[in-house]
Amino acid sequence: MTSPQPHHPVVAEHMEQRAASLQLRIADAITAFAGSMWFVYVHIVLFAVWMLFAERNPWPTLTLVVSLEAIFLSTFVMIGQNRQAAFQQAKADHDFTEQELELKTNTELTRAIHVLTTELHRRLIEEAGPQATPSGATSR
Repeated sequence: MTSPQPHHPVVAEHMEQRAASLQLRIADAITAFAGSMWFVYVHIVLFAVWMLFAERNPWPTLTLVVSLEAIFLSTFVMIGQNRQAAFQQAKADHDFTEQELELKTNTELTRAIHVLTTELHRRLIEEAGPQATPSGATSR
């Protein structure tokens, strides 16, 4: 069995905040149910029963109930969109900070490598000194 992947720090913080608030847990549960096929199936059954047994034509109470439900569901959709936007912004801010830190670190490493390479090159040139002529050869 594999262990679960660690979450992005923003995701972990977001999950902790959602779990800490009863209101947010209720909103998450409603949104999860309203976005499922079970929601559709339950409504098909409820509407069919209502139309067949509870009211006769033209179903004025059903129309009112459905309109009110649509208002509340659209509110949950907007709450979900706002929450997702805030989450994405927090994640983008975190990623930006991490990338800036990584860029700074890489720049410092590149500069250090350049300094070390330059120093190494200078030492190699100094140690080699002037090239001695091969024995038996005359210089002109």
